[in-house]
Amino acid sequence: MNALMKDPMYHFKPEGPTQMLLYENLARSRMREAEQVARTHRLVRRLSAAKRWERVSKWAARRADRVTTAL
Repeated sequence: MNALMKDPMYHFKPEGPTQMLLYENLARSRMREAEQVARTHRLVRRLSAAKRWERVSKWAARRADRVTTAL
């Protein structure tokens, strides 16, 4: 049986300098922030692409109408 099962009040105490743990936490925080920024940029790109394709489709529809009426 491991220590977690014997003593439910067991707390993990990492070994090593606390300075390293601070750097690890900072790195994780920066990674999460970078991921959030990437998600936001991805959403912005998708929205702008949707608007662009909507404009292209309207232009194509107008051109097709002109060609149809010209025939």
